[in-house]
Amino acid sequence: MSEVMYALHGVRKVYAGRTVLDISALDIYAGEVLALVGPSGAGKSTLLRLLNFLEQPDAGTLVFQGQSLPRGEAPLALRRQVTTVFQRPALLSTTVTKNVTYGLRLRGARDGRADLTATLELLGLKELARAKARTLSGGEAQRVALARALIIRPKVLLLDEPTANLDPYNVGLIERVVTDMNRQSGTTVVIVTHNIFQARRLAHRVAFLLNGQIVELADTQAFFEAPADARTRAFVRGEMVC
Repeated sequence: MSEVMYALHGVRKVYAGRTVLDISALDIYAGEVLALVGPSGAGKSTLLRLLNFLEQPDAGTLVFQGQSLPRGEAPLALRRQVTTVFQRPALLSTTVTKNVTYGLRLRGARDGRADLTATLELLGLKELARAKARTLSGGEAQRVALARALIIRPKVLLLDEPTANLDPYNVGLIERVVTDMNRQSGTTVVIVTHNIFQARRLAHRVAFLLNGQIVELADTQAFFEAPADARTRAFVRGEMVC
């Protein structure tokens, strides 16, 4: 992993006078799966929003594929290379098919039938193609949201607690699809998760955030088996850390 997809330098984010994110330096490599772990309020979701260009840092620089992002809205061409699946996805009040192909339609894709069929089958949604979004279970809705993200073939996939409160079947299916996408397409994946077992299963590297700062960033095996920081060791053991 040599190509840097994101480079963050001195990035800070402040809400109502309170610093919620303060990252001196962070490189995210093309083709890796990076897990962000830490207690609630540690800054994980805020970091994800910066990586998806939904918000801008109040200080510092965020470089994407070698391009330093200007102040103001990121160019559309860059934003279309990154997509996010949230814990509670917002679906359109229409069919599964129209939800999944929404991104394709925005991009003016005229012939996405083959991609649609393959994506629906991949995520076990073929029989639900004509179902209305409002009739779906939580796991089905999450799979639709992931299908909508995958069909546009993003360079970067950001996942914010994508399997929280889901049954084991849906957790396993979503994890397998994300892993296969990373391996087969080289998609860069950044996942926020409270499930340290999930982080261990999916990630190449793990970053532990606490009070808006990165306490430790290491390869997954080293992170869990030989953490360098006492706070990381406590977190991995399941202890309260603040």
